[in-house]
Amino acid sequence: MTEAVTPPSPYDPPSLPPDKPEAAAVAVTPEDVRDGAAVALAVGVAGVLLGLLWAWLAPRVQYVSNGEAVFLRNTESEARIGSDGTFFLLSAGLGVLSAVGTFLWRRAGGVPLVIGLAVGSLFAAVVGWRFGLWLGPSTNLAEAAAEAGKGVPFDAPLELLAHGALLVWPMAAVLVHLALTALWSPRDPDPGPPPGWTGHPPQPPA
Repeated sequence: MTEAVTPPSPYDPPSLPPDKPEAAAVAVTPEDVRDGAAVALAVGVAGVLLGLLWAWLAPRVQYVSNGEAVFLRNTESEARIGSDGTFFLLSAGLGVLSAVGTFLWRRAGGVPLVIGLAVGSLFAAVVGWRFGLWLGPSTNLAEAAAEAGKGVPFDAPLELLAHGALLVWPMAAVLVHLALTALWSPRDPDPGPPPGWTGHPPQPPA
């Protein structure tokens, strides 16, 4: 039993040659990997700036000592929440800046660039968190209370209670970068008509 074959229509354009498998295989070049690593390194180093700004701008929680124990000076203070909020806002702002800078440097985007941005942003958030704690007041409350004296308020150590804020920088960076790439990245040119196709069906012989 034979299968019926439909003859090609004269109105159909000629078929294109099959794509070469080598062209699809080489999607990520060594230059793309190098650019992604450069972005990860540059953004990771920027975490030092986050630590500096957080230690400088975060509101302070104050303790006071009565000579025997250490107490919160103001139990209704919202400085602890303000410290987390400051870290959150700084991370979001730096995430947007890093995404814009990466996009302006390499408008074409690419998977290695996005991965490098995400990894570098996460590393920068951790660096900023630890560096800010190191720059902040001493974590030894007994020593700080002894230096301040009885009844004299002193700053509590800087803390990040909501550790989920560490994900703000990478999430903001990746989302903003993807949005910029989708809106303003260079587009591939539209493929032209296949060779020999004029847009009109061939005329039948007289």
